[in-house]
Amino acid sequence: MRILNILLALGLTIGLLSAQQQGKGKGAPPAPKEYTSAAEIQAMIAKSKNDRKDGQAIVNSAILRLAPYAANMEYRASVGPAAVHETEAEMFYVIDGTATMVTGGKLTGETRQNAENLQGTGIEGGNARQIGKGDFIIVPEKTPHWFSKIDGVLVLMSLHVPRKE
Repeated sequence: MRILNILLALGLTIGLLSAQQQGKGKGAPPAPKEYTSAAEIQAMIAKSKNDRKDGQAIVNSAILRLAPYAANMEYRASVGPAAVHETEAEMFYVIDGTATMVTGGKLTGETRQNAENLQGTGIEGGNARQIGKGDFIIVPEKTPHWFSKIDGVLVLMSLHVPRKE
């Protein structure tokens, strides 16, 4: 009986350790962040500029968080991939800079990034528009979008908005 208890305890310990190992990195969701000052935004921009590596299209930082929503700052110093979010609309506010944004059309060089997102090397067709500081843009779900030209640096606030079908 004593050996059976030891084997059961050992099995339980191994099971718990295995479960802990599998759950590593999955922890609790990030704590809500309900306020960010203008000074903090400027510090985030400076940090993104310093942290950006050559060839890195986007540096992201959380501005606000309240699950399931997160407003992120996107620091873009070069053209990155085009995207389609199949289950979320995406709203942008231009904090600083200017760019050409293309919406609509068809992704070129399309690849699936995950169950809800496609990425591409560009967009064929679509509507190009100049955007700049102070502009707001909303991109409906399932709509290709791409910053095809960035004039220097583009700093955005982006918010993904889950949509029900």
